Amino acid sequence: MPDEVRHDGQTEPVNKHESGSIKREKFMKRSILVVGLLISVLGLSLSVSTVRAQPYPNRPIQLIIPNVPGSIMDINSRALADELGKDLGTQIVPMNKPGAATVIGTETLARSKKDGYTIGYTSNAAMVYARILNPDTIRFDPDKDLDPLGLHLIVPLAVAVQASAPWNTFSELLDYAKKNPGKLRVDTIGIGSTAHFNLEIIRSLTGAEFTHVPFKGGESVITALLGGHLEVTFDAINKIVPHVESGKLKILLLTNKMSEFPNIPTFPELGFKQELNFTWFGLHMPSGLPEEVKKVLVPAVEKAIKNPGLKARFEKMQFIVSYKSPAEMKKMINEEYERSVQIADKAGLRKKN
Repeated sequence: MPDEVRHDGQTEPVNKHESGSIKREKFMKRSILVVGLLISVLGLSLSVSTVRAQPYPNRPIQLIIPNVPGSIMDINSRALADELGKDLGTQIVPMNKPGAATVIGTETLARSKKDGYTIGYTSNAAMVYARILNPDTIRFDPDKDLDPLGLHLIVPLAVAVQASAPWNTFSELLDYAKKNPGKLRVDTIGIGSTAHFNLEIIRSLTGAEFTHVPFKGGESVITALLGGHLEVTFDAINKIVPHVESGKLKILLLTNKMSEFPNIPTFPELGFKQELNFTWFGLHMPSGLPEEVKKVLVPAVEKAIKNPGLKARFEKMQFIVSYKSPAEMKKMINEEYERSVQIADKAGLRKKN
């Protein structure tokens, strides 16, 4: 029987039975080692895969605000973004892109990546009225390039003048505008805005002529009136109310009946069949987002909008919180556009490319 050489150089007899056991033991050790290596490699692979496929959202989301800092859109959207970020477990990063009555920022949203990491705060200024009054500024299709995430709120608009102005009713203002065509300067947040569209409706139905002074938005619209740089403003009610309470402004007309101002009429209450339009704000995303993103984003938007504390906060500022689902919001926008096109065609307001 051959001897086996030990590590110390000595030899000892080899037992055949022990030799088989040793071989099996070595085989088992090698097998365990191989399996361990495979598990380690597989675990590393799964770890890498998990990192790559982390559930949405796994990084901050950009919120495009198509108006200037300090504007109603800016204030409202930032408040909503804070709540939405809590619900999604990520930071919502606001980015202001003002200009062309919210068209520039809305177009930026429409052309952004379809990954769920860019959403936008929108209004009917770009989604509806700019398409009718100023279509040359629209280089995207609001119906095809954007999908709603949910309607946020309604903003009643008001016609206001300085408290010392000689007109105490809207009818008196109209009479003056008819007798002095173009002398009354009226500001809005921009060409193609909801207020601008309303101003054109008033002009076409009453024969009163105004000089439209468009602004980019924000408090500059009210500041111009307070400074005497124009005679009339057509703007959001919440920006006007503080100056009414301080005795500097007075309201002559409202787009929506409000319990706080029971004596201020709406357009139909003055004998006109046509209602004026109010502003709405909501959230949109680029069309074509993955379904797994929508399943997370849409419910989170609804939850944030319906948050009781946030809702009460908006209502104190004279806003009307009115959530609508993406499908309901899309229907609302399409109906508003079709209705507004008919009005514009009848009144000769529609501008064609």
